[in-house]
Amino acid sequence: METINMILRVNGLTLFLACVLDWLIGDPLWLPHPVRLMGRMIGALERILRKKLGKRERTAGAILVLVMVCAWGILPAVLFWGLWKLSLPGGALIPLLIQGILCSQLLAARDLKIQSCRVGEFLKRGDLPGAKQSVSMIVGRDTAPLDAAGVARAAVETVAENTSDGIVAPMVFLALFGPAGGYCYKAVNTMDSMLGYHNEAYERFGRTAARLDDLVNLIPARLTGLLFCLAAGILPGFSGRRALGIFFRDRRKHASPNSAHGEAACAGALGLRLAGDAWYFGKLHHKPWIGDEERPIEAADIGRACRLMTGAQLLFLAGWGLLLWAF
Repeated sequence: METINMILRVNGLTLFLACVLDWLIGDPLWLPHPVRLMGRMIGALERILRKKLGKRERTAGAILVLVMVCAWGILPAVLFWGLWKLSLPGGALIPLLIQGILCSQLLAARDLKIQSCRVGEFLKRGDLPGAKQSVSMIVGRDTAPLDAAGVARAAVETVAENTSDGIVAPMVFLALFGPAGGYCYKAVNTMDSMLGYHNEAYERFGRTAARLDDLVNLIPARLTGLLFCLAAGILPGFSGRRALGIFFRDRRKHASPNSAHGEAACAGALGLRLAGDAWYFGKLHHKPWIGDEERPIEAADIGRACRLMTGAQLLFLAGWGLLLWAF
């Protein structure tokens, strides 16, 4: 029990340090990013497995998932275990700092805020083409058909959705399972981003990756929605009661079992209507609305969504710190 407590406390310190470093420096281009390495590894494995297994796409996709999960679960565990075993000057300080630096790359709070708020700045200047170009960097939908309200809505939605898989979920896995858990989660999420499409190329090949991503995000997605509701009840300018009501009413209005939880709570907190029909690869997809349109959406709502995101992250850190202190 004492060993488990010590591990969880080290995980907690690593998590706190990773969050601080992410807020301060984000993901600088000069620093090699693990997600890029994961992406290259997924691409190479896909080419090899498709060539070797041909039409056995589901088997090939399952093998790819197994290799990635093992590689990014075991190798970081061995690396960080070896790091702690080294007799370095400064005792535990240097291993903890290295862990914090490497784990900060698993979080996306700073970059998500910067990129989404850049969309808001274009909208405030009346530069719709610039806003469309900027929002196209952070969303998967076609941006050409969007008006100013559609661009703002797309940016708010991506903040709400990515708070879960870009911030809360990595924090959950870092807190519980340490750096190895965080890296393993990121590998699963990256596989889903690259392979989890409902089209001819990936419907079968990417099925295992998509299902595993749904599984590992079940708790973080719901936790994100609840954290949004709590943040909305604390922060000025939001409605916690309305966030909670819309969260429980609309959180299942999505084909994915996880995507709408954060969006529903965010829509309720802001008094907006999110989601709805969207174009993807030239095809219109009909999706239900989430939330109630109590007022028209505006560029400033992007910044408000980012404040909710930051509030949710701080609440998670505070809650985890209290748990560690209590036990």
